[in-house]
Amino acid sequence: MSLLRHIPNALTCANLVCGCFGIISLFTNTVEPAYFIWAACVFDFFDGFAARLLKVSSPIGKELDSLADVVSFGVLPALAMYTWIGVESVHTYLPYVAILIAVFSAWRLAKFNIDENQSDSFIGVPTPANALFISALPFLPEALRIAVFSPYVLAAIAIVFSLLLVAPLPLFALKFKSFSWQGNQPRFTFLAVSVLLLAAFHAGAIPFIILFYIGISLGSRLAGVETK
Repeated sequence: MSLLRHIPNALTCANLVCGCFGIISLFTNTVEPAYFIWAACVFDFFDGFAARLLKVSSPIGKELDSLADVVSFGVLPALAMYTWIGVESVHTYLPYVAILIAVFSAWRLAKFNIDENQSDSFIGVPTPANALFISALPFLPEALRIAVFSPYVLAAIAIVFSLLLVAPLPLFALKFKSFSWQGNQPRFTFLAVSVLLLAAFHAGAIPFIILFYIGISLGSRLAGVETK
């Protein structure tokens, strides 16, 4: 058991390593940084799952998780956006707008750590969801990708999604306490639509999935659908 209790933190460190490799890939221009963000998301999911399964949750694990997330889901997507804007723009200072992603991601994670009301739901877009949205922009269908990869559109995305990280938006968490339809309507609907979008557009579907996640969360709240 003494070795098993280190598994969650080892998975968290793997998340951090993915973030570091992703940053390196931006300098070497060898591998799309999205792949490292996606791998980091997998490790981020399983570190919490392993901690609950093994019943070894700890304060240091929570802090380590946030520190790893700042790198993988804050700094890495910020630098990716900085690179994309810089390639497309002739304006010297416009790419620095992307740094807002790292700043607001750190702010979002700090708020999450001290907020006890975000165990079953989220307030603001989670940092992994934000990173997934940004990382998948290069995989959009060609016509849409050309439109999105304008320096001003990218800068606008950086600003809007930075604000969404800390906005008072109630979003459901993909945590099932039961598998009944009642109370899980948004989750089942989201998963079904996500599978269909992935089948149709593959990685290019991820930005649409994140937008649908935000939309269905807000729609469910406005319709009075209670999640559990």
